[in-house]
Amino acid sequence: MLKDTIIFNEQPSSANETSEFKTMFLPEGPQFPIVVEDIQHTHSAAQWVENNAELIDVYLKQHGAILLRGFDVKDENDFREVANTFIPNLAKYMEGATPRTNLGKGAYTSTEFPPELSIAQHNELSYIKQWPMRITFSCLIPAQEQGATPIADVRKVYELIDDSVKAKFAEHGWMLVRNYGNGLGPTWQKAFNTDDIEEVKKYCQQADVELEIISEEQIRTRQVRPAIHKHVHTGEAVWFNHAAFWHPSSLCPLIRKELVSQFGEDALTYNTLYGNGDIIPDDVVEHINEAYKQATVTFLWQKGDVLLMDNMLVSHGRDPFKGDRRVVVSMGEPVEL
Repeated sequence: MLKDTIIFNEQPSSANETSEFKTMFLPEGPQFPIVVEDIQHTHSAAQWVENNAELIDVYLKQHGAILLRGFDVKDENDFREVANTFIPNLAKYMEGATPRTNLGKGAYTSTEFPPELSIAQHNELSYIKQWPMRITFSCLIPAQEQGATPIADVRKVYELIDDSVKAKFAEHGWMLVRNYGNGLGPTWQKAFNTDDIEEVKKYCQQADVELEIISEEQIRTRQVRPAIHKHVHTGEAVWFNHAAFWHPSSLCPLIRKELVSQFGEDALTYNTLYGNGDIIPDDVVEHINEAYKQATVTFLWQKGDVLLMDNMLVSHGRDPFKGDRRVVVSMGEPVEL
């Protein structure tokens, strides 16, 4: 069941409903994502993206996410055509933190975590100095049960967070501490796409990342980033960070207790702090996660769906699922801090 949307005056004429395309919202999300449906189920998604660049810019600034539904997207090659059109300047997955397969030509599998686990809301690569402005997903095989990619408007997340919480993050920013090579996360070779530690040193210097070499296989990095940004194109305040995502409180309490007792907080694979090194209290992270929860929209994938998103306006996650599921992703149009 879908409900029609009002056509806004500032939108190009291609926004009008025709015998070929219909513009609407899902019941689950009355404000976003905006949905463009191919009524005939025969059109190329890449061609639609190419023909509607101006409209896409309008929709992204207003809604943050566009769901293309019913288009002729059957496989990875069809997705690559869409991705290359939507994101002319595709990016490498640098400082990667989750397991995924590089499918070539800028396409990757979505995070390959066990299906019974959920993935919390986050904006892709918010912790690096040069993050992707645009990101796109496509569902080639929907899960048998669940398997949604929930999304949240981080303008709303920002509004929902208490002023006192925002003030401290605005003053200090947030710090990410990562440990590579401890057997619990990606190796530095995988994360930095190189086997040469000298290349890692060079990258870290350019990216304002503090590098500590512990051994041949183990390194530790620290980086401080703003928690609140002004959107590059709209100037709106956005909650753009991984401070809650990688906070120790996100771990199962028993696992957290065991890891901290064995390795200490500083040796956790991921840890987040205020930018001045102070600990972020668990209740602050709980409050931030509640803001994400209130702002989140969840809808089930359909085969061939393509989700076009502004990575600075919209975060994403993953619900647990059963059965086969194949969702692919590309990102790019880098923006530098």
